[in-house]
Amino acid sequence: MRILLPLLLIVALFASCDPARLYEKNHDLEGYQWYIDTIPAFQFEVKDVSVPYNLYYNIRNAAAYPYYNLYITYYLSDNTGKILKSRLQELTLMDPQTGKPLGDGVGDIFDHRILSVGNYRFPRPGTYTFKVKQYMRKDPLPGIMSVGVRVEKTGGKAE
Repeated sequence: MRILLPLLLIVALFASCDPARLYEKNHDLEGYQWYIDTIPAFQFEVKDVSVPYNLYYNIRNAAAYPYYNLYITYYLSDNTGKILKSRLQELTLMDPQTGKPLGDGVGDIFDHRILSVGNYRFPRPGTYTFKVKQYMRKDPLPGIMSVGVRVEKTGGKAE
């Protein structure tokens, strides 16, 4: 037992290391309600522009979320505020036919990591901002617990 605990701690430490991840942060939504005027902004630094990156949404929702999908618009801008990319996207959080929640779940909480921008090559080193706005008809939108962004190196070729 003495050797098992340190071994488990070492395994956990190495398992949590993720060399591809450049940035990851989540924004908790108060009362699990996402208001239209709540636009989380995530700032991150890109130093290596020789490789492409994937940008993901991190969405956490309750099983009581009333829709199977979620419409989101993202805005990717550079340090001058110039918008480099923007797009409205539909994310599927539950199976449209059965209503079964997708993503990883424990109890009635489900986590989703969904690609928003793939194989993107940043034009120059610097600070970038990724803003996320919900575009559903309901304000506030109930059942969304948090929204976040993950930026990671792809190791592939850029678009």
